[in-house]
Amino acid sequence: MTIQLDCYYSLSSPWAYFAGPQLQDIVRRHRVKLVLKPYDFQAVVLKTGGVPIRTRPAPRRSYHAEELARWRDYLGMPLTLEPKYYPQATPADPEWNKYAGWMVIAAQQQGLDAFVLSHALLRALWAEERDTSQPDVRIAVADQNGFDGRALHALEQSRQVQVQYRAFSEEAETLGVFGSPTFVIPGQPDRWWGQDRLFFVDRALDQLRQTHP
Repeated sequence: MTIQLDCYYSLSSPWAYFAGPQLQDIVRRHRVKLVLKPYDFQAVVLKTGGVPIRTRPAPRRSYHAEELARWRDYLGMPLTLEPKYYPQATPADPEWNKYAGWMVIAAQQQGLDAFVLSHALLRALWAEERDTSQPDVRIAVADQNGFDGRALHALEQSRQVQVQYRAFSEEAETLGVFGSPTFVIPGQPDRWWGQDRLFFVDRALDQLRQTHP
C-alpha cells in the first residue's frame, strides 16, 4: 500500500525551507507519495488562529529571528535572517508569495518532481536574495534545476492550477491548518506543524508501515 503524505505550506516560509532535506529523507525511506499543497496562507491563517509574523508584537518577532538563527546553525543550511525580498511590512503586491506556489502546483500536475522546484524556490528567497515574486526569477530558478521555466510559468494562472490552489486552501481551512509547513497523512487524525515535528511524522509512518506492510 502506498501511503500519501500531504504538506500544506507557503512558498515564503523559512520553516518549509528548513524542512526540505529531512522531508526528502523521510519520503525516500518510507517510499511515501508526497503531495505538496501550497495554500493561501494569508487568507487561511486568519480564520484558523495563525498569526503572520509581520503582525506580531516586537518581542515575538525578535524571538522568531532567534529561532531562525538557531535552526540555521543547527541544520547547517544557509539562510538570511532578513532576506531582501521578504516584505517586512504589508507588501505592495498582496499575491507576492502565491506565484511560486502556483508554479509548484503546475509542476506537480505535470508529473514532475515538484519537491526539487519547491526547495529551489524557497532557497532562492531565503538564502540567495532572489525575488521569487518576479516571473523572470522563477523561470530562471526552474531552468537552473532542470525544468522548463517558461512552460511552468505559462501554467501558473491556468484554470487547473487555480482550481487546485483554491482546493488546497479550502482543505487547509477545513483541517484547521494554521501554519507552514503542516503535515497530514490522509485518513489519519493527526496534524504536525513545523519542520521540528518531522520526527513525529517519521514515527507515524513507521507505525503505519508495520500495520500495513
